[in-house]
Amino acid sequence: MTSPRFLPVITVSMAVAAVLTLSGCSVVEGILPKPAESRDPQSGEIVDGGATDVFAIAVGDCLDDSSTADELTEVPTVPCSAEHDLEVYADFELDGDEWPGDETVTSEADAGCLAQFERFVGIPFEESALDYSFYWPTEESWEQLDDRLVSCLIFDTAPTAGSLAGAAR
Repeated sequence: MTSPRFLPVITVSMAVAAVLTLSGCSVVEGILPKPAESRDPQSGEIVDGGATDVFAIAVGDCLDDSSTADELTEVPTVPCSAEHDLEVYADFELDGDEWPGDETVTSEADAGCLAQFERFVGIPFEESALDYSFYWPTEESWEQLDDRLVSCLIFDTAPTAGSLAGAAR
């Protein structure tokens, strides 16, 4: 016989087990942490995709991310040989101690990424079929984490396999 003080724990455990069983893997998938990416120790290239801290992505990393979230903490990375949505083609730091405001940050991020585009692709942005976007610091990350990093992201109209470096299109 079960002691009355353990009865609520058993009841709750049985209810959770029943919900997980009835709802399938999607609930468990949402609870469990996503696997982190793994990198080649010599080249640093991603060999197995996974969840990567947005502060740990590097030039040359490929992302399978078409998210429209306003703020990110991690992004899904993949090897560049696999189909992907985005590739990090440049990064740079913004200047300043005080938060300059959203408009200034995005304007400077846009200008910096545009300036790096031709060097990576091989032709000016205005002549290219490719597009770019960027990750930029938020006011919170600027002030609390001393985040000044802008990551420039290149993409095509459809998922790409392989790097877009030197694509000249």
